[in-house]
Amino acid sequence: MHLHILGICGTFMGGLALIARAAGHRVTGCDAGVYPPMSTQLEEQGIGLIDGFDAGQIGLGADLYVVGNVVTRGNPLMEAVLDAGLPYTSGPQWLGEHVLGRRHVLAVAGTHGKTTTSSMLAHILAHAGREPSFLIGGVPLDLGVSARLGPAPAEGSRGLFVIEADEYDTAFFDKRSKFVHYRPRTAVLNNLEYDHADIFPDLAAIETQFHHLVRTIPASGRIVAPAADAALERVLARGCWSGLVRTGAGGEWQAGPVAADGSFAVLRGDAELGTVRWAHQGEHNRANALAALAAAEHVGVDARVGIEALSAFVGVRRRMELRGTVRGVAVYDDFAHHPTAIATTVAGLRERVGAARILAVLEPRSNTMKLGAMKAQLPDALQAADQVFCYGAREGRNALGWNPAEALAPLGERARAFDDLDTLVAEVARAARDGDHVLVMSNGGFGGVHERLLAALDGDAR
Repeated sequence: MHLHILGICGTFMGGLALIARAAGHRVTGCDAGVYPPMSTQLEEQGIGLIDGFDAGQIGLGADLYVVGNVVTRGNPLMEAVLDAGLPYTSGPQWLGEHVLGRRHVLAVAGTHGKTTTSSMLAHILAHAGREPSFLIGGVPLDLGVSARLGPAPAEGSRGLFVIEADEYDTAFFDKRSKFVHYRPRTAVLNNLEYDHADIFPDLAAIETQFHHLVRTIPASGRIVAPAADAALERVLARGCWSGLVRTGAGGEWQAGPVAADGSFAVLRGDAELGTVRWAHQGEHNRANALAALAAAEHVGVDARVGIEALSAFVGVRRRMELRGTVRGVAVYDDFAHHPTAIATTVAGLRERVGAARILAVLEPRSNTMKLGAMKAQLPDALQAADQVFCYGAREGRNALGWNPAEALAPLGERARAFDDLDTLVAEVARAARDGDHVLVMSNGGFGGVHERLLAALDGDAR
């Protein structure tokens, strides 16, 4: 079958393209401004890409048009598909109907930590020799790609498929959350906060979508959830028909005291199962690890094997990824964009570097942040940083609808706002000194600011 994917360079749709190609389908796709790294990854797999959404693409004669949620009514190609009465579906629905049905799906949902926990889980299963399929919203450094289709399940058995289960809506014609299409047997619910202000009016609306997810998990399935999350408690109080395993303080799975090098013991009840020896810092990473271990156990992976795997876990691209060090200044890249994620990311780096200075460089560019729904939470989220540099474009699709200088005023002289990227880079380079840690946080490309900062720091050294 020939699939033509609209919005193919998004992380999910690009991963779906790789899965479909591996399943034997002919795959082509299009996007606005076809861009790397996904475009490069797709082209290497022999997937033809078209820049733009011109209506003439219906001339490709695809058997099915798979529509990403970046596509809206008024899109020229989508309008042509509708006018011609051609068959179309959403990415999540195609995946659920054509790939996931014969597999044991392990879905990782939650406001924060989905990509990292999915990566940990897939890494554990691979380390255990289970050859999992996976589709993750980032690139696990241990696995090398964001998506892979494992061997076809043997007759009468189910292969394993790890998927990052996003609560964002499915498509312009299907406003349910993506994850309701996945029908997992193992579900990790990491946490739940208000997000996606562009599609959800309040937290209660997101809780309803999570309730719908819980309704799809069979009685023989397992839900892994933290012991103390008020929103998830409300979700589960509306109905839970599956096994429930709790993690964290008060739960069945807990992390013991943290050593100076970041290692920690894993406890299940009163039993110590082993020690995760890694360099990753932050309570959030330990919570993600516990969830991954509990989920892997549900499909038969002994916790000691999982602990061994996590001790070798490298991480995920754009999750506290060190991009370089120049004249003693380390520059990191992180995907954090929600205030809670920003706070936990800064806290994790603080745990690692102690009293060294942290220079936080932030681009609030998610739809929620651009709307200003959480701007009041930013000062508290950034309290642990020594200096804050915030970039907010005044024009274009990423323009902020609010004044970052006003929002960050509670931080006083520690915080500065910029609407020109060159000026921001120059000021960060001027402020940085030997021993500092520059933490760049954005869910976009941020104008290549990491390379520009490293180049500016290198220029200052000459």
